[in-house]
Amino acid sequence: MGSKWKKAKVALGLNLCMFVPRTLDDDSPPHTVVSERLSDATLLSPANWSTSSSRPTTPVSSFHGLKLSKSSSKSSKQTCSICLTKMKQGSGHAIFTAECSHSFHFQCIASNVKHGNQICPVCRAKWKEIPLSGPSLDPIQGRVSPSPVNWPQNDALMAVVHRVPLPLPHPHRDLNRRHVVPLYQASEPGIFDDDESLNHQHAFSERSTCNKSTEDTDAAGAMEIKTFPEVSAAPGSKTYSNFTVLVHLKATAAATAAAAKRQNLSRNQTNLAQISQTPRAPVDLVTVLDVSGSMAGTKLALLKRAMGFVIQNLGSNDRLSVIAFSSTARRLFPLCRMTDSGRQKALQAVNSLVANGGTNIAEGLRKCAKIMEDRKEKNPVASIILLSDGQDNYTVNGSGTSQPQPNYQFLLPTSISGGDNSGFQIPVHAFGFGADHDASLMHSISETSGGTFSFIETEAVLQDAFAQCIGGLLSVVVQELQVGIECTHPNLNLVSLKAGSYPSHLMADGCKGLIDVGDLYADEERDFLVSVNVPATSGNETSLIKVKCVYKDPFTQETTTLESEEVKIERTENVGQVVMSLEVDRQRSRLQAAEAMAQACSAAEQGDLSGAVLILENCRKMLSETVSAKSHDRLCVALDAELKEMQERMASRHVYEASGRAYILSGLSSHSWQRATARGDSTDRSSLVQAYQTPSMAEMLTRSQAMLLGSPSGQRLLQPLVSYRPQPCPR
Repeated sequence: MGSKWKKAKVALGLNLCMFVPRTLDDDSPPHTVVSERLSDATLLSPANWSTSSSRPTTPVSSFHGLKLSKSSSKSSKQTCSICLTKMKQGSGHAIFTAECSHSFHFQCIASNVKHGNQICPVCRAKWKEIPLSGPSLDPIQGRVSPSPVNWPQNDALMAVVHRVPLPLPHPHRDLNRRHVVPLYQASEPGIFDDDESLNHQHAFSERSTCNKSTEDTDAAGAMEIKTFPEVSAAPGSKTYSNFTVLVHLKATAAATAAAAKRQNLSRNQTNLAQISQTPRAPVDLVTVLDVSGSMAGTKLALLKRAMGFVIQNLGSNDRLSVIAFSSTARRLFPLCRMTDSGRQKALQAVNSLVANGGTNIAEGLRKCAKIMEDRKEKNPVASIILLSDGQDNYTVNGSGTSQPQPNYQFLLPTSISGGDNSGFQIPVHAFGFGADHDASLMHSISETSGGTFSFIETEAVLQDAFAQCIGGLLSVVVQELQVGIECTHPNLNLVSLKAGSYPSHLMADGCKGLIDVGDLYADEERDFLVSVNVPATSGNETSLIKVKCVYKDPFTQETTTLESEEVKIERTENVGQVVMSLEVDRQRSRLQAAEAMAQACSAAEQGDLSGAVLILENCRKMLSETVSAKSHDRLCVALDAELKEMQERMASRHVYEASGRAYILSGLSSHSWQRATARGDSTDRSSLVQAYQTPSMAEMLTRSQAMLLGSPSGQRLLQPLVSYRPQPCPR
């Protein structure tokens, strides 16, 4: 008994015990659990997931099922710890036995090594000898066949064992291994035009654009326009130099059903049946992931888990490519459709990631831009996710410049930011991971590209943050939205357009203005404040403005025009008590809070933390006197709580550097773009800071949290987001 307990303590101390889901080819009875110590790669392996649903199975949670792992156990010798399928002698598949005595299918371990991994996936021992192979290997029986994406192939199998040279001692060696590059990297083509065919290009091909009137119910169902003057009536003898009108827009989820209806009308076309089952616009997504040395350990494991969630929730018409960067950047695989085989390839590539080297964000973005530029075909929606936990020590901090405010915008290729005058812009949604990332850099990249910046303060919420982001990306119903404002009174002029981060400009005559909004997710809302000068009049009413929206339908690629009615106010001398519009006051409060956040951040960057705190305190006092605050409006309550949190994060220079800067910039990004970002506890259901979260974001967030909690309902939820039901979105 004593010896068994001693062995148990040793095994637990070495973290050798872990519950593993059963696989379909496991011969053990259902109540038996085969326990092995698995790497991050093994935990995300598709063989761990039920083939009926292609999703992770719920791990066994009973303690009596725990068994101690032994490196010489029969199970570890018969099962490949990467794909979790049987290894049988004489089955025609090569088996590689490492110097640490663990065995794997040669194809599985060669795939790991190909991406630079020289560590045993089971015991984490560093190998001195590694297997190398040509890019083409016969697939193992029982596994999903490779996706036909025309990846570079070589029919000649070249298997060798390469001895890893030991590093020579050097007195000035970089202890952080900033310049270490993985020894073996897959060769990359000069042009990234090897993206997988869409196979439904006829359904989303460019068509001649046409304008639709508001009588077209399908078109009108995609957008709603509402307008709110600050007061409904004003004295006719009075002039207003800064009269405010709120323009409220909403992209309705009903557009999804309309698009599905239009697609079903032509189901006689080849391969269109699959399209009709996916009533949303498919996405081309590139994730740019930091795998520098600081990502080693828990961070990398959580990143792999979060990427596994993203991969499993993309649909078969969505395409994904992954860029991993440290001192250099490499493309793990081309844009590939997330079919069953595509998912497996993506998971294997992500699982093979190892952390070492420095942080070269610019190189990762350049390679990402090349993927987007060189692709032969394009899905209707394109987006980029960027994650980093450190400072760019090559392009920014390694440039040798001493300017106090670096110009971060040059990190972003012009083909992504739209700076090449092509009008083509791809949003970069940036995620700052932990306390050491460069929040100013990440915020600048997202702001320039039209994306959002999220602050992942607690490592465990990374998957939830990704889930919220892709929940929006997988629900785009409006693209290239432009909002035109036109004065309808001859003596009226536009004073200003308050649109946050959205580009806006007034025409020279002062009678027209334009706001470039871009893409909208289902049920997303946008609010813009238009200021006009209102002259005195002897009439009974004054006509102010009208609004026109021009946008592209991502399903049909057709251009649609939608116009509002004229905004008018009554003009009479017997107005009585003037009642301010609650809707207008609410949006004024939001813009004032965003402006205070920007001013406070600027003061803090100049070293004036007390001044920054005072700016936020004055804003809170001003907001408390507003009509919306006195009405206990939910947005105003949330703004006050957020401003208070920002004050606390400016208590000292240390606190501000560790979390205050990133928290404020993420909040500023959210309120300026009117789009949900992750910061603090914003992904928690009880958090007040949940503004702008759409039903599709909330649904994807629920999936993530259910999976993390191991809830049985989470397993039912884990299906690709191909459709959703319209839900009322509370303001």
